[in-house]
Amino acid sequence: MSNKENLFAVFRHEQSEAVPWVPFAGVHAGKLKGYSGREMLTDAEKLYESLLEVHRVYDPDGMPVTFDLQIEAEILGCDLVWADEAPPSVVSHPLGETLSIPGAIPQPTDGRLPLVLDVMRRMKTAVGQDTALYGLVTGPFTLASHLRGTDIFMDTFDHPEFLHELMAYTTRVAIAVADHYIDAGMDVIALVDPVVSQVSPRMFNKYLSGPFKSLFDHIRARGVFSSFFVCGDATKNIKVMCETGPDCISIDENIDMVSAKQITDSYNVAIAGNIPLSSTMLLGTQQDNMKFVVDLLGKVDHHNFILSPGCDMPYDTPVENTIGAMQAVRETEAIRQLVANYTSPLDDIDVELPDYDNLERPLLEVFTIDSATCAACGYMTAVAKQVVEGMDGKVDWVERNSMNRENLARLKKMGLSHLPEIYINGKLAYSSNIPSAGELRAALEKLL
Repeated sequence: MSNKENLFAVFRHEQSEAVPWVPFAGVHAGKLKGYSGREMLTDAEKLYESLLEVHRVYDPDGMPVTFDLQIEAEILGCDLVWADEAPPSVVSHPLGETLSIPGAIPQPTDGRLPLVLDVMRRMKTAVGQDTALYGLVTGPFTLASHLRGTDIFMDTFDHPEFLHELMAYTTRVAIAVADHYIDAGMDVIALVDPVVSQVSPRMFNKYLSGPFKSLFDHIRARGVFSSFFVCGDATKNIKVMCETGPDCISIDENIDMVSAKQITDSYNVAIAGNIPLSSTMLLGTQQDNMKFVVDLLGKVDHHNFILSPGCDMPYDTPVENTIGAMQAVRETEAIRQLVANYTSPLDDIDVELPDYDNLERPLLEVFTIDSATCAACGYMTAVAKQVVEGMDGKVDWVERNSMNRENLARLKKMGLSHLPEIYINGKLAYSSNIPSAGELRAALEKLL
């Protein structure tokens, strides 16, 4: 089998020759050629060069063309802030003050779609014979969050009909963009919806189940494969996600792969993941990556399984770390022997926690993967910032993202494992559950 056919076998739920390898190199692709995230995502030539380098260095069975959940939002009127080492972030919400439903549907000539579609076609010609290409579409709930802002979580109580209408609209947008990507030659359409991890199964069934079922039915009718990509601790939603009919579900390090795969196997849905982004890929050693992969491969049944990073790889991920992960999946037994007695140097780091019992003011800590790159983390951080800044200095707050060694050691010492989370005075307040501004303010005022 070619790399591509090996991956396709898993999507068809057949026996593959080997575990497929899909490195989610978004802006990290630009790092390989010395381009910033902004350069790569706004310049077709630089994006194309970067993707060819990913293909050359990492030998993927499948690979995304872009990992940017703001393409649709930008077209629909959201303002973006750009970063050199991350995709852009949404900073304005056109529906934040209105309950009206837009009518615009993205066309191939809108926004950055011409650039993306051009590179998709060129990649299809260059590597499409042996490598499966992924078109990543912003999922309808995350897109609705971009348009509405954090008020979307209160809409479930205050404006349920509006939320149903908004989800119907963002589903039409997702179908249109998926069609553009399929027409450009994409083999797999991945609906990437990180904010799904912040809702309950009951809310999922009420507002999201129908839209996702229609999306996966449409993708299947177009003759390509589908993947449901969720970030954060979506453990509670794996079952209802499977019931929407995707060919595959992609998860990150917040979810136990063994337990999740038992659920996906019961639905005959493939599962992909979940190499940790910060502790292993970004801040670990090559041996850390090798050991994580061989240990994971030793725990799970290889049928219906795809190895990949948990999400979009950090920009500064060392090349040797990704190569180590690739070698571990390609030469598993040899690498298993190589790292059999390896101990990670990260285990030696110690940190001092705040004296939570003797603080001058209440302390709100938002523990995230990274609010600049994780949509759910970004919305939880935005609520915290909004509330604390409106309390006239009576409360302190800090974001502690997992993209540095000290914060990783802090997470381990406190026993945190399901990001994003909010702690108040050292005690868990919200885990994978974005509170409304009113709810969070009430909790802080109770302390005051």
